[in-house]
Amino acid sequence: MEEIKLILDSSSNQETNPAKNIQIVPLTISFNGKEYRDDQNLNIKDFLEDMSNNNVAGKSSCPSIQEWLDALKGTKRAIILTLTSGMSGSYSSALQAKAMYEEKNPTSKVIVVDTRSAGPELTVILHGIEDMIKGKVRFVDLEEKIAQYRTQTHLLFVLQSLHNLALNGRVSNAVAKVAGMLNIKIVGTASKDGKLEPLGKVRGMKRAIKDLVKKMKEMNYQGGEVIIDHCENQKDADTLKAKILELFPDAKVTVRPMRGLCSFYAEEGGLMVGFHE
Repeated sequence: MEEIKLILDSSSNQETNPAKNIQIVPLTISFNGKEYRDDQNLNIKDFLEDMSNNNVAGKSSCPSIQEWLDALKGTKRAIILTLTSGMSGSYSSALQAKAMYEEKNPTSKVIVVDTRSAGPELTVILHGIEDMIKGKVRFVDLEEKIAQYRTQTHLLFVLQSLHNLALNGRVSNAVAKVAGMLNIKIVGTASKDGKLEPLGKVRGMKRAIKDLVKKMKEMNYQGGEVIIDHCENQKDADTLKAKILELFPDAKVTVRPMRGLCSFYAEEGGLMVGFHE
């Protein structure tokens, strides 16, 4: 079977890995008149500090068509995984790149997947695809197999700060302020249409972690792979990992730091949990 290149945008919190034929295409975050390219050179600590001193709305920009074309260069077979189309133009940009690339290279084939999600769920899907490739699934069957696999993957998140969401008009300033004062955490998920939606509010991180595990079980979690991405919050990520392993000792649970795009939305202390049932 021909080698398949796996390309993701930086919302996946993944890093480029030539040995595994994985390439990351960065998004760009801008606020306070400054642009931050979400690649391996971005210093997250400095980025978060700049964010905490910022009081104007910021925005994220998806990779350009050219950046996707550069990532596809020279490939015969490729699969692209993008941030949810419900929040970004990344999927649309990748689709246009696919059409242009296949027109110029008629023997090449590219699959573009709108994950309807962000962060660790993209990596869970990526690992599922790697297993399919190892299992010798034919390229023509991969799109359908990936769609089936995605019906069993989910994303949950917990936010400790609503500062950025308030700045960007997603929640009111008053709600953000009260949440901060009362130590209220927002627990949410990626909905079927790819929008990030709150599921509930809890007081304190201890309750938030308990609620995350409860919601995982409600979403039919039975011990599949789990990836916990954190924004400068290793402690709570490790606590959550321990709680999952108490219930499912054989589960594969990985803890990783977030990159720029997810840190921008989740903010310091935030957790994102991607899992396969």
